[in-house]
Amino acid sequence: MASAASGLSAEDLRLIDQLSATDRQVRTHELAHMAAGAGLAGGATFTYQVGPDNQRYAVAGEVSIDTSPGGDPEETIAKAQQIRAAALAPADPSSQDQKVAAMATQMASVARLELAAQERAQKQPPAQESVARGSAASAAYQAVAAVGDGSALAGSGSAGFSSAGFRAVA
Repeated sequence: MASAASGLSAEDLRLIDQLSATDRQVRTHELAHMAAGAGLAGGATFTYQVGPDNQRYAVAGEVSIDTSPGGDPEETIAKAQQIRAAALAPADPSSQDQKVAAMATQMASVARLELAAQERAQKQPPAQESVARGSAASAAYQAVAAVGDGSALAGSGSAGFSSAGFRAVA
């Protein structure tokens, strides 16, 4: 039975209801990432589907976030904690969001190891300090950044949260 006022069938009206619900869910999901990732997260971008009423409905979305290490281990730890919080901020984090959270946890672990190494080095005579420590830490951060969807994240230092999943932003 079609709606006389809109000229749309009952099936079209059901589709519009579904698209509207998806649109609200996608926007809420991405907004949660943006709010928790403030300062690190960019704006949301959406993929749209046009409904039978010729309106655009968001059916997927993405928020980019800076995943590069901080200037020092303490800053990296704080940044990783915020990345993790942003990844898990939506009520229904996707599997890709959970991968980002795991990457951030690993990033913080590497930074904690580097911090411990720095503290040990400060207690040792200068001749015993490891020259390679800085390059090893850099390589560890790049390895952590490569976690996610398998894309080369290390070069860009950014990633994206998405209601359809996490995607590296090259």
